[in-house]
Amino acid sequence: MTALSLAACGNEDPAAAAGGEAAADDIAVAASDDACDVASSELPAGVHQFTVTNSGSKVTEFYVYADGDRVMAEVENIAPGVARELRVELPAGEYETACKPGMIGDGIRSALVVSGEATALSQDESLAQAGVDYQRYVQSQTGALLEQTTAFTDAVKAGDIEGAKALFPVARTYWERIEPVAESFGDLDPIIDGREGDQAEGEDFTGFHRIEKALWETGDVSDMGPYADQLKSNVEEIVARANEVTLDPLQLANGAKALLDEIATGKITGEEDRYSHTDLWDFSANLEGSEAAVQALRPYLETHDAELVAEIDERFAATEEELAQYRSGDGWTSYEQLTQDQLRGLSDSITALTEPVSQVAAVVAEK
Repeated sequence: MTALSLAACGNEDPAAAAGGEAAADDIAVAASDDACDVASSELPAGVHQFTVTNSGSKVTEFYVYADGDRVMAEVENIAPGVARELRVELPAGEYETACKPGMIGDGIRSALVVSGEATALSQDESLAQAGVDYQRYVQSQTGALLEQTTAFTDAVKAGDIEGAKALFPVARTYWERIEPVAESFGDLDPIIDGREGDQAEGEDFTGFHRIEKALWETGDVSDMGPYADQLKSNVEEIVARANEVTLDPLQLANGAKALLDEIATGKITGEEDRYSHTDLWDFSANLEGSEAAVQALRPYLETHDAELVAEIDERFAATEEELAQYRSGDGWTSYEQLTQDQLRGLSDSITALTEPVSQVAAVVAEK
């Protein structure tokens, strides 16, 4: 089946389209295939908005990295000719900004120095509690992630093709729910979850999707033992890190939207699980993870924009109802079995949901 084109869903920032409130500043980032020109290299501590405009010919990403390539904020899938906004809270310190033309490699980087003091958003009691509540949610998922990944890699190493196939989407469910945390560790996310072609020149294709290809394309996993061991080891590390990290309020808000963008640009198009076609498992998990992030912020949002909360609730319910049509036993219908009209219905529901969720960061930033 030819993948559905979802340009409107993945290439435009609904917050901008909806006329969302701007942050206190707006730092222009001119991205191209060989440049990443950030208007400011020195900033005061606090909340900032970057507006990334891609004038190149390749889809790009924009990141703000802290020490050790910890991702403070990111915006992915910025298509040629498209501008996307990103809000981020930055305490004093040294950072790097990066554009990644083609969405591979270390990117085109520049130093960013933040100085001074600012009242953290998490000084608000309900926003601080949101981080605690979401961390509790993450911890509820990581044990199952490690357990199911271990079962999956054990099946691969034992040559149990059918067993491994059955476990693949189950293990990934727990991964996809906590991607806002997992992706904050930029060094681990791509080697665990990178798709074929996402690697820079000279990098190996590893992780879930490397094994997925062997399972569904060749049915031969005799040489997958090292990849299985590496995947389990990397998941163990990311679980240990994730259990110790509390996301700040804007990371939570950005993460809720990013998970919906993941659906729009990877799951509905069939690009994510291109060999197994188990994309609807990931779709459901991303949706659940996004809702968990919004729910953590809910007490604050209800106080500051109750109408937005009501709209988000309505749109989540509509998307869940649209997706529920494709339940199959304890799992989901194969992507290959969906018609273009059915995919378009899912796409439309995600587009409608993304629009109000994209406004959450602005509400949080206006504390």
